[in-house]
Amino acid sequence: MTTTQRQENPTARQRAQARIIMPVARPLRIAGALSVIAGLIWPFQAAALAWAISGWVAGHMDRTGIAALVFVFGGVLRAGLDHLAGGYLFEAADQTISRERAALIGREARARANASSAEVAALIVQKLPLLQPWITRYHVAMVRVSVLPAVLLALTFWYSWVAGLVLLVAGPLIPVFMALVGKAAEDESRRQMDEIGSMNAMLMDRLSAMLDIRLLGAAERAAADFGGRAEALRIRTMAVLRIAFLSSTVLEFFSAVGVAMVAVFVGFTLLGAIRFGSWGTPLGLDAGIFLLLIAPEFFQPFRDLAAAWHDRAAGLSVVADLDALDAADRVAFVGLAEAASPMTGPLALALSGTVVALPGRKVVLPDLRLRAPETLALTGPSGAGKSTALAAIAGLVPLSAGAISVCGHSLDHSTADAWRARITLIPQAPHFPDQTLRDWLDPDGGGTDPWPALRQAEAAGIVQRLRAGLDTRLGESGGGVSGGEARRLMIARAILSGRELILADEPTADLDPETAAQVIRALVRLKDDGHSLIVATHDPVLAAAMDRSIEVRA
Repeated sequence: MTTTQRQENPTARQRAQARIIMPVARPLRIAGALSVIAGLIWPFQAAALAWAISGWVAGHMDRTGIAALVFVFGGVLRAGLDHLAGGYLFEAADQTISRERAALIGREARARANASSAEVAALIVQKLPLLQPWITRYHVAMVRVSVLPAVLLALTFWYSWVAGLVLLVAGPLIPVFMALVGKAAEDESRRQMDEIGSMNAMLMDRLSAMLDIRLLGAAERAAADFGGRAEALRIRTMAVLRIAFLSSTVLEFFSAVGVAMVAVFVGFTLLGAIRFGSWGTPLGLDAGIFLLLIAPEFFQPFRDLAAAWHDRAAGLSVVADLDALDAADRVAFVGLAEAASPMTGPLALALSGTVVALPGRKVVLPDLRLRAPETLALTGPSGAGKSTALAAIAGLVPLSAGAISVCGHSLDHSTADAWRARITLIPQAPHFPDQTLRDWLDPDGGGTDPWPALRQAEAAGIVQRLRAGLDTRLGESGGGVSGGEARRLMIARAILSGRELILADEPTADLDPETAAQVIRALVRLKDDGHSLIVATHDPVLAAAMDRSIEVRA
């Protein structure tokens, strides 16, 4: 997902608008209307304040109570309207983020793209919340800037054409410079989003390889690489902030110049030094104060829009990431991934002319047949398709040709969930969720005593050595146990699941001979217990321990 791949164009902006804004258009319209109404209250407050001050100068102190009542009531009403508008805005933002997050998680759980898990996690956790400022600030700012300056400009022209011309000239300059600077802000925001994803991917890679990094003495090098990536992210972030400060400086400059010119005109007019600029009658004190109070509010919607413009740039960058992930090649598994009753009939498996469809390539699998109880080894060079064959048997990858028959039925969307209820998978890389070993070993929650299965898998001693025993919570990758111990725990879990067919992916990879022998003995006992077993392996000792072997060729 590089910046070059995601260059934005008007069509991309329209897609972003349709994806993010249109589903919550109604609450945004309501919030915009409430915010405009709140902004239109200020002229009444300003008029009341100007009326009271001019009365004080003229000695009419009786105006104070009425003016204070109007001013306070208007302030309370504005606060209430802004609060109500904020409720609509944040509800719309929460709905949008929740919708996008649920869709992303649901899709990635069922059909992984070629993006790393770190990039997807960064998108879910760090980037999606950046949509909130775009939704809550930009739309309302656009509505306000399209209505309030025009109304305030008309009121200014009502009293003075000179003051009106000042605002008319200074006002449009702000959006012009804001758009020029905003383009650079959008580009820098995209680069910042790219850097966040790259940094997360690098962090996950280094953490997963931490043991090897320490064994090779490369910890300082890894820390230096991570420091360099963090520095790159800091530079990208500061670039965005520099542009934001630049645009704010430009905006404040023109705002200050506009307000100052109105103030100079009003001051010299009230002093009698300027005798033109109003419509026939001289500009009075109340009108002058009213213009001074109106001028800053004329620029406030532009200020709000300038701030929200950067939120929009960040939001568009997030949507570009979402679009890129939507368009990425992905592999969808077969079935609905829902709980189902186990498929009926005697256990049987057959692959015939099977070709697996993977992104950018197709993998041809060998024909094979398996009946219970039987053990089978899939051998062959790395990349030939051994792990892919296990995934196809489990219905985790789609086919482009051929067929897989399970228990006399074709493996398809209607039968995959029922078939998976009769199999279990032992992956090459262990994964332990955040739960106790007691709960993890009993995936169906049947309350079965785990110790017989642990002893059968030669894993009882592993649990006994753990300080909390069965109440231990291992790290995600099995922190606290070795690779061989983690695999024996997974074999014990497979035994406790009661599933008839067990698929094991490289169960002895990277193990010393003694540990590998323990894993092989545990796997062989599975057949003695009535299970069928298919292993993908490079290990000739493990392959020899199976009933037969089939070579998978690239």
